[in-house]
Amino acid sequence: MVTIRLTNSKTRRKEEFRPIDPSDVRMYVCGPTVYDRAHLGNARPVVVFDTLYRLLRHVYGPDHVTYVRNFTDVDDKINAEALRRQKAGASGTLEELIHQRTEETIAWYDADMDALGALRPNHEPRATEFIGQMIAMTEGLIASGHAYAVEGHVLFRVRSYKDYGNLSGRSVDDMIAGARVEVAPFKEDPMDFVLWKPSSGEEPGWESPWGKGRPGWHIECSAMAHELLGESFDIHGGGLDLQFPHHENEIAQSACAHPHGDFAHYWLHNEMLQVEGKKMSKSLGNFFTVRDLLDQGIPGEVIRFVFLMTHYRSPMDWTAEKARQAQATLRKFYLLASEALDNVGPYIGVTNALADDLNTAQAVYELHQLANAGDTPNLRASLRLLGFMDNGVPEWARSPVVDLTGQTERLIELRNAAMASKDFSAVDALKSALIAAGVEVRMSKAGVELVPGPDFDPAKLEALQ
Repeated sequence: MVTIRLTNSKTRRKEEFRPIDPSDVRMYVCGPTVYDRAHLGNARPVVVFDTLYRLLRHVYGPDHVTYVRNFTDVDDKINAEALRRQKAGASGTLEELIHQRTEETIAWYDADMDALGALRPNHEPRATEFIGQMIAMTEGLIASGHAYAVEGHVLFRVRSYKDYGNLSGRSVDDMIAGARVEVAPFKEDPMDFVLWKPSSGEEPGWESPWGKGRPGWHIECSAMAHELLGESFDIHGGGLDLQFPHHENEIAQSACAHPHGDFAHYWLHNEMLQVEGKKMSKSLGNFFTVRDLLDQGIPGEVIRFVFLMTHYRSPMDWTAEKARQAQATLRKFYLLASEALDNVGPYIGVTNALADDLNTAQAVYELHQLANAGDTPNLRASLRLLGFMDNGVPEWARSPVVDLTGQTERLIELRNAAMASKDFSAVDALKSALIAAGVEVRMSKAGVELVPGPDFDPAKLEALQ
């Protein structure tokens, strides 16, 4: 059996993965808060942990892996969006508008992640389906002295858990000095965090021993993970931005609520995403949702491939050039693998790359080696392991192989003549016509290269003859 090694955020070491029960490997990944479209940064952990899910299924068998990814469908951002709609004239109560928003956002999310080739997890629980479990867990924490109720709120006593901070590697006092913590007069300690808070007016709420209210964010994941995976499970994952405070708080409340369990044995965090070398933000005009890119004609498989080109623990930079390169590479791989039979397993080099702390960048290199060697059966099987070709070759990649030798030679001749005459009008005209036909024109001192692009139109090329 392939030995998988993963970098455990909690120990800060690469460790051999030893599941609690190889017949039931269990993984929990924090999912989205469903108030709007998933942006490109939201998609990175989906692809990272989908790739890990595929590897685990390959090694242990599809029926022996349980993957849970939640939907946070009760949150102040959701309430704010519903209130905005109500003020804009939308009909219905605030609660009805909240329900409408979460339903449509979950549908958007599933459709967009499907487009990236992500398998649906075994369970996609919604926080609102587990309110009873959250209340019960909160009651238990109060009874054991790890939480306290005051003014309709319930707060967790951070200093009651001696190992708080081990995941992020900071002491509680360091965190108070460096973190933005909510200051409230009813807190015993600035670091104490909310397990339950009151709901007012039309805000969604549930009856509880502390009055009508709703859960804090952190208790949601702890309760759902416990209900679906038990007191101890194998892997907990998410973006690095969740390490503190969300994951730190999950560990604390889960360890105190279930002292006989270990919660998650391995913690994995993917690094953040940038766009064209800068942090993604609306103010910089470089903020993209997944749907924005899909609507621009960038296939979901291309987005996935760009993500896989960078190791999950390294910051990733999305650029238009990377997307272009990824699309050209995938088209080549697809065309090579399209006629191969499904009669072999994934190439061992690709499997070993993934088993080495999910080294997708190395796996992509191995794909290139297979393509260069003409090993199309292993290429096809390895693409499938990485989340491609689940449904065969997509239509966008089926463009015919085109001989552009004649056009290349013609452009070289025109350029040589223009160098002598200093009149580049004929060069520019042919170049513009090629680009209009969907051909990418690459001109340098080394020569001229013409490559059919994703919008290549053979009919327009024939008109140039």
